[in-house]
Amino acid sequence: MFSKETYISRRTELKRLVGKGLIILFGNNESPCNYPANSYYPFRQDSSFLYYFGQKRDGLVGVIDIDNDCETLIGDDIDIEDIVWYGSVDSVKDLAAQVGIQHSAPMSQLKALCDQARAAGRTIHFLPPYRHDIKIQLMDLLGIHPSQQKQAASMTLINAVVKMRSKKEPQEIEALERAAVIGYQMHTTAMRIARAGVTEKYVGGQVDGIALSLGAMPSFATIFSQHGEIMHGNPSLAVLEDGRLALCDCGAETIDHYCSDNTRTFPVSGHFTQRQAEIYSIVEACHDYVLEVARPGVKYMDVHFAVCRMMTDRLKELGLMRGDTEEAVRAGAHAMFLPHGLGHMMGLDVHDMENLDQINVGFDAETRPRLDQFGTNALRMGRRLEEGFVVTDEPGIYFIPALIDDWRASGHCKEFLNFDLLETYKDFGGIRIEDDVLITADGCRFIGKDRIPYHPKDIEEYIETHRP
Repeated sequence: MFSKETYISRRTELKRLVGKGLIILFGNNESPCNYPANSYYPFRQDSSFLYYFGQKRDGLVGVIDIDNDCETLIGDDIDIEDIVWYGSVDSVKDLAAQVGIQHSAPMSQLKALCDQARAAGRTIHFLPPYRHDIKIQLMDLLGIHPSQQKQAASMTLINAVVKMRSKKEPQEIEALERAAVIGYQMHTTAMRIARAGVTEKYVGGQVDGIALSLGAMPSFATIFSQHGEIMHGNPSLAVLEDGRLALCDCGAETIDHYCSDNTRTFPVSGHFTQRQAEIYSIVEACHDYVLEVARPGVKYMDVHFAVCRMMTDRLKELGLMRGDTEEAVRAGAHAMFLPHGLGHMMGLDVHDMENLDQINVGFDAETRPRLDQFGTNALRMGRRLEEGFVVTDEPGIYFIPALIDDWRASGHCKEFLNFDLLETYKDFGGIRIEDDVLITADGCRFIGKDRIPYHPKDIEEYIETHRP
């Protein structure tokens, strides 16, 4: 948790941006895994609640009455039966004081606060809920059916939260740097222990253990697979094989809940084949190009499509694509190889604020994505970059057998794609390189003190010198 003054300042700015009304920010409750007493572990607080109220305990709600300049932390104190099992915890009053709030109240009073505001015709601002228990609670409080709550959520509040959380404070950047240190250890562990005969599950488990053992947690479900063409290929019991590529996409979440997110692709054997090196070099060039052009004022959508053009040009050199580059990208032919966006926001969430709708977070009126085009409809970030943004830089090239078959059968983009040659890459897998990038005053830089090896020679040298 940051200083008390941090949370006071954030809530003051939130009140200024929203202007009037009653703001309700729900913290999360424990979520049962398979029966009530066996909750998913560890407990994860809602990120916007963390940002403005700082407290990690379950069962809390923050209420900000802008018109009367009154802030209240709502929640029930832990009773003696829970203390027997989990130990003593601070009272809700003490939790409130720790973050500069003078008032606290039991959960039973939340309904009365909402009823009074509704009776007075005041606006009640809330964010779109994503957990079903909160949706039910919101329905009981405001009478809004869960199916209507996303539409009823306050755009004024959403825009204010996005505006504030998008630009990272120095202390947040420091927290992201700490997450990157753990992420470095996770990825280099995968490179050290992955070898023919070991299962994907074993490597994935060891990677997750690094995060947990360092007082953190994985920032998302670790992806580790020889099938890199599967975007979210979680570890299976498949045995690693020489000649294959392993894709590792993982990150750490610190005790303060700031995240890292990196991807590395490396040969199981420790050495790239010629064909692997050819494709890898294209992804590597696209990844490094972002560092040259990403800066304040530049639209990340423009960076994305510049990468797509670079990728298309290089794939044409290998004979996998053909025709005019601009026309190919305009038609979406590049999405055969890159069906996702170049990156997303990073922060308290690994896809920062995605629960507020990615359109609200990653785009604005001048950068709305083409939702009707495959690949482009998966962009998560397109708006103009600003100093203090943290975004991912994650180009990739994937050879997806089912997609190759589907486009070939329909003739989609056939003027730009060499389907005969694509057939010979169906067993290739996929390659992605991902790093977290901080937008600075005059450019950008990677987050993280140590660079996880990603240049081919560095990967091969690291594996050769660190595998037992």
